[in-house]
Amino acid sequence: MFNLLMQYQPWDPGRDTVPVSRVFEYTDESIAMPRLIEHPCLFMREGTEDEVAYVGYITRAKISGQDVAFEYAVDSEVPPLLNRTIVENKISFDMPESFEFSRTHWAVKDVDLYRVLLRLVRPRRQRPTAFSIPEHEKIEAELVAVMMPFDPGFDEVYKDIQEAAGTAGLRCRRADEIWEAPAIIQDVVSLIDRARVVVCDCSNRNPNVFYEVGIAHTLGREVVLLAQRDADVPFDLRHLRYIQYRNNPEGRKTLVGDLGKRLQAIATA
Repeated sequence: MFNLLMQYQPWDPGRDTVPVSRVFEYTDESIAMPRLIEHPCLFMREGTEDEVAYVGYITRAKISGQDVAFEYAVDSEVPPLLNRTIVENKISFDMPESFEFSRTHWAVKDVDLYRVLLRLVRPRRQRPTAFSIPEHEKIEAELVAVMMPFDPGFDEVYKDIQEAAGTAGLRCRRADEIWEAPAIIQDVVSLIDRARVVVCDCSNRNPNVFYEVGIAHTLGREVVLLAQRDADVPFDLRHLRYIQYRNNPEGRKTLVGDLGKRLQAIATA
């Protein structure tokens, strides 16, 4: 069961009113009325397009003259909805009457609001076909995934990345250090998906690394780019800040310091 509050004007922060004459319109007569404020509430503005609706709770309500005055709180865990989404699923919300979207009123719906939102509103994670990702993320807070060419010339660089991560209280893994799936790409993706931060070395313009950068960005991971030359960074990524370094003892020492500061900032954010 949930309360539906529809009105013409924008919602005032935390409190509002609805005419007594409009309370319990479009409501099944068999619904028991006591203690309605215990149930969640859908706060909507009249309309069927880009008007924004919120989910929350009524914390207090009383009759004041010709109105019902109430106080409410929005549930910050539920993202705002567009009215058009609700209209597209109006049967599931028990709102079959189109006129209901254009009339200020307070209705009570014998529907589990959160179940409807979970099934119809919150999109499921899009599933790729080239590799698999779990339905729910399991990010390891201290894990840094490192994407770089599988080349002995980068072994010292990797050691320095590990050192930089260590200064921030983080630990590094590369895909070549694990063997969990028959296909290397699955190990790479699984590592990225578990990581809090993904460090990608674009040096030598390695196509595999570029592909992994795209995966990391798509999965919403914090990505730190490295490069030995400006030209190594793809044109589409040059608007992002990256760390340039020289692959010699002095240059890698500087890399440890610069990368360590960046990872520390991420770890403490």
